[in-house]
Amino acid sequence: MSRWFNIAGPCQADKHYMLSPTSRLPDLSLLIEQESYFVIHAPRQTGKTTAMLAASQQLTATGRYAAVVVSIEVGSAFNHDPSAAELAILGTWRDTIAIRLPHDLQPSAWEYGEPGQRIKASLQAWAKSSPRPLVIFIDEIDSLQDQTLISVLRQLRDGFPNRPENFPSSVGLIGLRDVRDYKVASGGSDRLNTSSPFNIKVTSITLRNFNAEEVQELYQQHTAATGQIFTEEATATAFDLTQGQPWLVNALAKEVVEKMVRDRSITITKEHILQAKEILIARQDTHLDSLAERLREPRIKAIIEPMLAGLGLGDIPNDDIQFVIDLGLCKMHPQGGLTIANPIYREVLPRVLTVTPMASLPMIAPTWLTQSGELNLDALLAAFIKFWRQHGEPLLRSTSYHEIAPHIVLMAFLHRVVNGGGILEREYAIGSDRMDLCLRYKDVTLGIELKVWREKKRDPQAEGIEQLESYLARLGLNEGWLFVFDRRKNALPMEERLSTQVVVTENQFTITVIRA
Repeated sequence: MSRWFNIAGPCQADKHYMLSPTSRLPDLSLLIEQESYFVIHAPRQTGKTTAMLAASQQLTATGRYAAVVVSIEVGSAFNHDPSAAELAILGTWRDTIAIRLPHDLQPSAWEYGEPGQRIKASLQAWAKSSPRPLVIFIDEIDSLQDQTLISVLRQLRDGFPNRPENFPSSVGLIGLRDVRDYKVASGGSDRLNTSSPFNIKVTSITLRNFNAEEVQELYQQHTAATGQIFTEEATATAFDLTQGQPWLVNALAKEVVEKMVRDRSITITKEHILQAKEILIARQDTHLDSLAERLREPRIKAIIEPMLAGLGLGDIPNDDIQFVIDLGLCKMHPQGGLTIANPIYREVLPRVLTVTPMASLPMIAPTWLTQSGELNLDALLAAFIKFWRQHGEPLLRSTSYHEIAPHIVLMAFLHRVVNGGGILEREYAIGSDRMDLCLRYKDVTLGIELKVWREKKRDPQAEGIEQLESYLARLGLNEGWLFVFDRRKNALPMEERLSTQVVVTENQFTITVIRA
């Protein structure tokens, strides 16, 4: 049976195209040799569980250790009842160990002990009876919260001095976040803010994304198995769009080879990858949908909202910046500054925010289309002016991202325009105080810039024209639209400020300025 690109659950070498699962954790063997307790954190769908399963199998196969991956997620149903959580966790561990370890390495029986001490007592009894040092990888650790989380961490800490004869030699906590970001309901915070219940950890390590060579290696496995070729440009485009995020790398290829191009004699090109990208974004599969849920969290909103608006981050705690990096939403640009982690996420995040405004939009007849189905830009502008006059103010109040409310409503309107027949691309960056949009519909390409006139700031039109000129030059266009949204408290009423003006610049760009 042929292998395939996997986008659900751990990878298996006999079923899935996959890279060496432990190559992205080069320090792991040293941590095990030094009997360390540590944290492995990385965003969802990056291969953490796959890597730990492979590592545990390799460690056990050496004959030096009894290593196993166990999940603690069942305990999350009892976050306020540590005693019940312990029983659920140990029951699942017993079943998992029976499957994943040889009989002679399994615990003879769990020593349940007193409530609040059961995990410590069980691991202690197993370590005493085991012919080899134990290495335990505890997956989904940050699914636990509150008293149950603290109880588990303290039991691991209490047993730590007794290793390796009387407690696991090494323990790795696997999750999305580092210890201090685990959720607790204490001290007026929703975070632990400290590593004290697990202050025995030596380090926190993360699982990096694929590099360009690894993406090529992964796709080459499909070519070797089926003969179907990915062009170098296609592979490079996949890396550029995903920045090596493993789930996205696999999802793009899976969409192409299983649905778009099933004929193995047809070569996969850059255009196929770009089309697959649009399908993934429009469909918002589980992985992308889970990112969208994050946008509701205040800590994340405080960073993503100014990024989308092109504003500076202001006084954002370093921990919060590290938090969005750990979650895989953002990354530090090599030249400095925080950016969205990859171009696909950059498209997904603002598009997700348009869902509510889009649901609130009235029925709009596509008056911007000609009888032959082409896009008429003059008719589109007229339709927007009419729409904004009637519905703009109420829709601005329909989003919780107030700093970019005009951007979100305009994008919601434009999504109606391109739905099924075009593409809307976005560019934004911290400190630029702008958002650029590129609307592509068949043979028509329109460059758009959004500026907001804020309190105690000067009219942004002149700056916006200069920035739009640069954007149009990159797009190879000589015409575009500049929206100036007046968000000052003393702004004129909508009817009075809504206007359009055509400006021809010194560089011979024709720019339609829309004030709203």
